[in-house]
Amino acid sequence: MDLLTPRLRLDALASGDAAALYAYRGDPEVARYQGWQPASLDEAAEWIEALAAEPAPGHWWQRAIRLRDSGELIGDLGLGLAADEKGGVELGITIAPSHQGRGYAAEALRAALDWAFARGANRATASVDPRNTASVALLCSLGMRQEAHFRESYWLRGEWADDLVFALLAREWRTGADPAALTR
Repeated sequence: MDLLTPRLRLDALASGDAAALYAYRGDPEVARYQGWQPASLDEAAEWIEALAAEPAPGHWWQRAIRLRDSGELIGDLGLGLAADEKGGVELGITIAPSHQGRGYAAEALRAALDWAFARGANRATASVDPRNTASVALLCSLGMRQEAHFRESYWLRGEWADDLVFALLAREWRTGADPAALTR
């Protein structure tokens, strides 16, 4: 899957992306709320190799987020595909600090939601640490609704962390309806 948006290109991560990926994913502020932080450039390269394959139900799939005009890697997007392809997709996104605050994450996630729902997914979800207020606001801006708040549900960097789960149904995305106004 290669997706184009007005400003971005989502495509395969390549071995040549390891240094850029390591630079932003290795940043403690970026990794603060994420389960994976590369310990070395080699680990970043191994991660790219392991997750760059074509999508398969029941697995995570990573895509590069690049500036459309220059091809510069500015982040990555993860898609966790349900074992049943129609069941849904879980989304995760990371944007390099120097490119945050410009709407790139929302633009990339909109493209990913369009792609997932066009393939027949019924539901998209995202999991976020509630202290990550920028990501919470991002998910809400896309029309996703909070469905769960799991208290101290996972161990992250030496402490128990909460987990918020957000979701959006395909019919809500297609209609542009306010998820809070929909029932069932």
